[in-house]
Amino acid sequence: MIVPAAEFQRNIGTYQDRALIEPVFVTRNGREKTVLLSVEEYRRLKRRDREVLAVEHLSDANLNAIATAEVSAEFSHLDAELES
Repeated sequence: MIVPAAEFQRNIGTYQDRALIEPVFVTRNGREKTVLLSVEEYRRLKRRDREVLAVEHLSDANLNAIATAEVSAEFSHLDAELES
């Protein structure tokens, strides 16, 4: 759902309720500026956050663990992906 900011301000309760069902995109000057989400959806997205580290920031123990890691045979069917 997309709603102009002025409309959102006039009927915030309606759009809060709507955000429980689907994201509400709030526009300003015809451009999407913010999105209103349910708490459950926000928390689901936050759980999916990942931390990215540069290789030079990894410890020697982490680098060694990566270098010596072995993939279980149950995933051998994915080897074909490396050949593409």
